[in-house]
Amino acid sequence: MGPASMTTQFVARGDQVAQVAAALARAAGGSPGAVLLGADAGVGKTRLLRRCAELAEQAGATVVTAHCVDLGEIGLPYLPFAETLAQLRALAPEVVDRALASRPALGRLLSTGSQELPAAEDQMSRLQLFDGLSAVLGAVGREGAPLLLLIEDLHWADSSSRDVLRFLLARMRQEHLLVVASYRTDDLHRRHPLRPMLAELTRHPRVERIDLPPFTVDEMREFTTAALGRALPEEDLRRVSERSEGNAFFAEELLETTSISADGGLPWTLRDVLRGRLEQQQPAVQRLAQIASVGGRRVDEPLLRAVAEDVARDELDSAHGYDAVLGEAVAHHVLQGEGEHIAFRHALLAEAVYADLLPGDQVALHRAYLRAMAADPALGLPSRVAVHATRAHDLPTALRASHAAAHAAAQVLAPVEELRHRETVLSLWDAVPDAADQVGSDLVEVLLAASGAAGQAGELDRAIALARRALEAAAQDAARQAEVRTVLARCLLAADQVQESHDQAGRAVADLTAHQRLEAMPWALATHARSAMNIDLDQVALRSADAAITSARAVGCAAAEADALTTLAVLVVDDPSRAAALLATSAARAREAGDLATELRSLYNLSTTHYYAGQIAVAHDIAIRGVAQARDVGLSLSAEGATLWLFSEIARYALGDLSPAGTDHPPVPAWAAPLSAAIELCAAVARGEADVIERGQAMRSSWDRDGQLALLAGASTIEALTRAGRVDEAVELSLELIDHLGRTWSDHFLGGIRLAALALAALADGAETDRQTGADPAPRLALGDPLLGRAVATAERGRPRGGRLGPEGRAWLARARAEHARLQGSAEPALWQGVTEAYDYGNRYDGAWARARWAEALAGSGDRAGAAREASQALADAQTMGAQPLHAWLIALARRWRLEVPGARAPSVDVLTAREAEVLALVADGLSNRQIGERLFISAKTVSVHVSNLLAKLGASGRAEAVGIAHRRGLIGAAAEG
Repeated sequence: MGPASMTTQFVARGDQVAQVAAALARAAGGSPGAVLLGADAGVGKTRLLRRCAELAEQAGATVVTAHCVDLGEIGLPYLPFAETLAQLRALAPEVVDRALASRPALGRLLSTGSQELPAAEDQMSRLQLFDGLSAVLGAVGREGAPLLLLIEDLHWADSSSRDVLRFLLARMRQEHLLVVASYRTDDLHRRHPLRPMLAELTRHPRVERIDLPPFTVDEMREFTTAALGRALPEEDLRRVSERSEGNAFFAEELLETTSISADGGLPWTLRDVLRGRLEQQQPAVQRLAQIASVGGRRVDEPLLRAVAEDVARDELDSAHGYDAVLGEAVAHHVLQGEGEHIAFRHALLAEAVYADLLPGDQVALHRAYLRAMAADPALGLPSRVAVHATRAHDLPTALRASHAAAHAAAQVLAPVEELRHRETVLSLWDAVPDAADQVGSDLVEVLLAASGAAGQAGELDRAIALARRALEAAAQDAARQAEVRTVLARCLLAADQVQESHDQAGRAVADLTAHQRLEAMPWALATHARSAMNIDLDQVALRSADAAITSARAVGCAAAEADALTTLAVLVVDDPSRAAALLATSAARAREAGDLATELRSLYNLSTTHYYAGQIAVAHDIAIRGVAQARDVGLSLSAEGATLWLFSEIARYALGDLSPAGTDHPPVPAWAAPLSAAIELCAAVARGEADVIERGQAMRSSWDRDGQLALLAGASTIEALTRAGRVDEAVELSLELIDHLGRTWSDHFLGGIRLAALALAALADGAETDRQTGADPAPRLALGDPLLGRAVATAERGRPRGGRLGPEGRAWLARARAEHARLQGSAEPALWQGVTEAYDYGNRYDGAWARARWAEALAGSGDRAGAAREASQALADAQTMGAQPLHAWLIALARRWRLEVPGARAPSVDVLTAREAEVLALVADGLSNRQIGERLFISAKTVSVHVSNLLAKLGASGRAEAVGIAHRRGLIGAAAEG
């Protein structure tokens, strides 16, 4: 009745179009984002996307449309992004080629990366592939002309494609990119894998969600008028609207395939409508539609032709051949062309036609597809063959195809899909008598490959279980079983089951030695060394690491050699020069082996080796080099790339660069974000930001997840509390954190020296206030001795490998002793000089604070010239670093002691106004602001202003300190006389 559906004028949906247009405008300005468009089948998602694409192209945007395809539970890895990349290579070849040059793993999606990669490298290469996609999508758009990527049918997306989408959203910064993905809400059953992903993504600040509702009656009126070219009578409109329930596709089918009249009945279901549409066609068109439905919503045209001419040649010939029948199907809106594919007008039509086939007909047509793809393998990828073979009950073919699909998934770095295909092979293994001959691999090989895929997919428990099955399957071959033990040991090590890993690796080494399997020895020894190190069997680890290096060099296994060299470097940390040399060699060998993970891990360990040896600037340079290398190869979000960046930030802070991380820094993966925030908190406390205590306290809930986060965030919060005068809270937090990390790590963890020193500093500040106000400091003194004792015991018993406390530990121990003396009321210049010199290894911020305390001690001992000298140096450092609290503290110190320090004017009684002097005297008497106001006949608010002024002039942080300063300088008496 109406015009072709694809030419019906777009109507309604103005709010949704405007929402997408607004998101695209933001992307054009450099604020990327994503829109998730959900609706029931037939409501109009595709039509809305096409309208948005038209408007975007008119506005100058580049538009790319990609599709997800229903290929069962496993899917075709990266299908929508491979389609996107192919289109962009045609649109912007220089962008794609540039990304390929720096991220070769990306070529696998363009069939240019066919080389095999070592299993240990797959995860790193997968991240490189993800990063390459992100780089391409981020580089195509430009200011005012963004890239609009439309992804249809996200509910059919494979696991790897879902992972890529997560990655893209995590990486979004200032790209000119908008991603719009549609999905069918009625397909999302309770356990559908897209459901948790949608819940996760909708919490992302750059993601909007549009739930597309059915048409209202008014929208249906507008739609039917556009479809028919005339207004539908109100009664007919009501009947169409009610029967279709506002579903645009259902309504359109009603308009096009039925006669609507007052006395005519309408079909009750959409399937009835679709069946009616097909029954109106000639038999040859119906048969072609049935054949096409077995291929899904979209099928490659050459494959459809081959199958149709195999099973329906006579019917096609009677209707003037395949091409003529296909033309009829397109003309009557049953099928349509989509590039090199033939597709049903709507997925619902494909589903309805397939469902109407008898089971025997379905199986027969699936077998026809198998024959076509067997005759010409180019017509079908292994994953498609596997689907058709499974539905055709051809188990040997399903086994072979699943095995081939697993290999193909591995080649494009899709471990989840690889694992599912390999598990399909395993499920069919016993049902196919000659399974090993069919796939060219025995059961042990298949199990080990599945275990490797599970490990790469992050399913460590599954990887261990599969490796154990492989161990059992190899029971009749002791030498081979020994090799499998090494795989199991590495799986256990990855899952932090260190003791069993050590046991399995030890058995592997013994059995391989007994059977003279020298080629398998390097990884067994390297795994044994690393597991032994992790359970503190250092001598065992040293012997195994040395043996692994010798064995690896003998058989030419560079990757195992690099792994063992890294372990050995950690074991000889007491000799920084040797450790650094070993790690440099490890990085070089890893580079030769193409083992990016080990190379970056070696650079990280090399950086930490220099850091803990007190060579912070060198450590920072190496970490930055590693960060740049990770970025260049697209591995910024890998564990190795992220830890390098985090450590570079720690080193940058220690060097005195307190500025926030710039916007050009690499993105931080979700698991590293809390630790990144803790590192930033250190600098924020040093800068004196107002909300640092609240931020630090908010991180308390994350202590259990990460001990390093607890140490960094907790220490910073303790410092902030102390600077704010909340010394009791600071001490309480110190003791809580010492107890927590003592249970998490060990009783004498080295960070405990730092925490004890910070607690002693808070106690010392509190005791000083007690003395100034006449309170008893004895309770604080009682806490001091145990804290100092803990610091000393930790330095003696908690030393790192090598037995020598490093420069950082020695500096914090010196500070603990100096703070303890200050707590006792003895600020000894010699102690603080020692602390300052101990920090000279490169910790600029803590060294500046130590120098400030040294200046204070010198002033208290009467050496005002020395105090002025050290205070001036510390003040210069504070100004350079932007350490505002330290700067203010030094200015107050200089004013309090009348030191000749740049920017600080020495106070005198004349600095205070007469009214301020009166207020000061009454503050010393212990009166509140209200009481002072009543005494002086002024408001409490005015008193507060005077108190603030006199605190600033005296360089005091509070009323108690102001009184102490006034008494010490004789200002109380002078004020009274005035």
